[in-house]
Amino acid sequence: MARKVHSSEVLLLTRAASPQFFRPITVRVIRVLDWITYDGWLWIDAYQLAPDGTALARRSLFFMPEGAHWVKAPAVVPGRRQSVRRSPVRVGG
Repeated sequence: MARKVHSSEVLLLTRAASPQFFRPITVRVIRVLDWITYDGWLWIDAYQLAPDGTALARRSLFFMPEGAHWVKAPAVVPGRRQSVRRSPVRVGG
């Protein structure tokens, strides 16, 4: 029996999950969709992740959870905040 998929989990999807994943992808689950599917298959909304853990694209995916691999979420390295330079504001006339 396949493990149940929950939001915020990170999955590695390969050909074992669906033939569409010829090139494996890593995704973070946004939500499991309650759509009618074939027995053993599942629809999810997810963010496709880059190797550093940042989101590349939002996708709706159809796959077999039995073929998915649960992975530890990659640590996202926060980027440097860019300072915003503003010119002084004049008050009054």
